[in-house]
Amino acid sequence: MVNVIKSSKFMELTVAITGASGTIYGFRTLQLLAESGAVKTINLIMSSVVPIVAQVELGVNLKEPTTEKINEWLGLPKDSKLIRFWRLDNFAAKPSSGSNKQAGMIIVPCSMGTLGSIASGAGTNLIHRAADVCLKEQRKLVIVPRETPFSQIHLENMLKLARMNVCILPASPSFYHRQQTLNDLVDHLCYRILDQFDIPHPRKTQWTGNEVSENS
Repeated sequence: MVNVIKSSKFMELTVAITGASGTIYGFRTLQLLAESGAVKTINLIMSSVVPIVAQVELGVNLKEPTTEKINEWLGLPKDSKLIRFWRLDNFAAKPSSGSNKQAGMIIVPCSMGTLGSIASGAGTNLIHRAADVCLKEQRKLVIVPRETPFSQIHLENMLKLARMNVCILPASPSFYHRQQTLNDLVDHLCYRILDQFDIPHPRKTQWTGNEVSENS
């Protein structure tokens, strides 16, 4: 069961998980959003490849996902109303309309195929459409690309989106907090994602300065 951090904010967000490697980033981001107490509704969308990647990387079964199954995966009560799972082909879903007021969208991790579709405006599924809604409504869109190395096409697509005020937050962990475990590295990146929406989390990510002596 998650421990909720008290907050006066109650926002609605859309979170998309694509088939890029790094499903753990999406999983942990959802957990931290649930723990924050700042989010009232999470509209969750997953690409069709996610169950395969999740099985390979995390050993979890997300075939034929439902809201109840997602809740169980995240350690939430099965009847929790926090997360609402939307099918990838459901263009009548809430995130597909600009009239649905929400704070923005996080795509974590984001594949280069999804990135390219958003950059071109040629959306063919609900993830693309939800991102396009954020662009046209000038809402916060955070994209966490997970690819290496980047080709010129990837970089040009990211630059194109960055010029539209999209936050490009690559899955590149930092080490100045001296993380001890893989989970620590994952958490630190996810905290940086939450920082984009001023969402509280249990540990600080801000660098507070460090006095360096001549002998160090």
